Amino acid sequence: MRVFNGIDDLEAAIGEELEPSSWHTVTQDEVNMFADATGDHQWIHVDVEKAKDSPFGGTIAHGYLTLSLLPRFAYEMYRVDGLSAMLNYGSNRVRFPTPVPVGSRVRGRAEVAEVTRGESMSQAVFRFTVELEGSAKPACIAETVTVLIPQ
Repeated sequence: MRVFNGIDDLEAAIGEELEPSSWHTVTQDEVNMFADATGDHQWIHVDVEKAKDSPFGGTIAHGYLTLSLLPRFAYEMYRVDGLSAMLNYGSNRVRFPTPVPVGSRVRGRAEVAEVTRGESMSQAVFRFTVELEGSAKPACIAETVTVLIPQ
């Protein structure tokens, strides 16, 4: 895990690629719980039998489930000390280049893209790539925007 000692240290790391997270196996239970939480019960995600005859050969994770794994990966990859809070402000340019079959493994990669200072708080942008094990294409590419509130 990369530990940044405050906003100055984070700003000095712009362009730095962080160590990747550990691999995470996407399970059908996880996909079903996400479907229940979002109301997205499209058959390609939850109907195991019907999905066997799909072009994917089985169920696939929701794109937004893949995106929602970014905080999990981030907690393994970096920490910024000297803050009272880090808050999710949003995402930029999210794309899902390839589907994530249930049972496959994904992990996060990230780099510090920018830091914008403000009077009472700052913002950091991280460029994330979710790798799908065995795939040349990533499962997700997104920039996350985080509000940094100093102590």
